[in-house]
Amino acid sequence: MQARRRAAAPPAAENAAGGPRVLKKYPNRRLYDTRSSSYITLADVKDMVLRFEAFEVRDAKSGEDLTRSILLQIILEEESGGVPIFSAQMLQHMIRFYGHSLQGMMGQYLEQNLQTFVELQKRFAAPGLALGEGKGFTPEMWSQFLAGQGTAMQGLVGSYLEQSKQLFGQMQEQFAKQAGNLFTGIGSRGGNDRKPRDG
Repeated sequence: MQARRRAAAPPAAENAAGGPRVLKKYPNRRLYDTRSSSYITLADVKDMVLRFEAFEVRDAKSGEDLTRSILLQIILEEESGGVPIFSAQMLQHMIRFYGHSLQGMMGQYLEQNLQTFVELQKRFAAPGLALGEGKGFTPEMWSQFLAGQGTAMQGLVGSYLEQSKQLFGQMQEQFAKQAGNLFTGIGSRGGNDRKPRDG
């Protein structure tokens, strides 16, 4: 019993500073919640996300941050069952950006768009129906709600469109710069081939 108490003490100290909740992932793939001193499931982690609770997942041995990996597992489970968010075509588009010079900019673009949508939902949803707080706010209700918002909604959407326009402009500039470099290289090689002949 004393050995168990000593083993549980370090996790309690880890969370004492009031930082994010620390979950440890062990080689057997089990997740250990250092705050409650108990093993938890992916469903429990999903509940933390829905409650907007700050947490991080670390490898129990190396301390490596595995938070993204766990969140991707939750998304995969959600996409496999029920109605998926990502179509096959959308996923293919996303895959094509990996390794591309615009990968970072595309991530920023998607994050800004999603954050704006979340802010709209938080600001205008009825009490108790904010994202993650219930299933009652249907797509039909959302559409009707947005349609009746008038000036306030126009302002928010206008701000969102302006942000998207700026980011899209940056992406266009990046494309133009890449195209310019490409054609400059081709032009210089072509110019070498067309040297005037003597006599």
